[in-house]
Amino acid sequence: MVAKILDPGRLNARLRLETPADVADGQGGVGEGWVTVTGLWGRVEPLRARPREEAGAAIAPVSHRVTIRHRDDIRHDMRFVFRGRFLNVRAVHDPDESRRYLICDCEESAP
Repeated sequence: MVAKILDPGRLNARLRLETPADVADGQGGVGEGWVTVTGLWGRVEPLRARPREEAGAAIAPVSHRVTIRHRDDIRHDMRFVFRGRFLNVRAVHDPDESRRYLICDCEESAP
C-alpha cells in the first residue's frame, strides 16, 4: 500500500487534548472533570450536522474529522478543545498504518 502524504502545513488548527479525570471540587471532595494532556496542532474538518431530539428539544450536533500527528495515547473517551468548542473523540484510526497521522472522528458537545 502506498502511503498517503499529508502536507504538514495543513495541520494549522491549535488544539488542546483533554482526558476525563477526578478533579478537586473545592470543598474537600472530588468530581468528574477534564485535565489537559497537551496542546497540539491538527486539522479540523466539519463533516455534517445530524439533527436529533433529546429531552424534547431539537439538537444538531456537528460531526468533525480531526487529523493530528500520530500519538499512542489517543482514546475514545478524550476530547479536543478547538476555539472554545468541545470535540469528543468517537473513533480513531491510522489511515495508512504508517504511524504518521491519526484521523479522529469527533462529535461536538456542550461544555
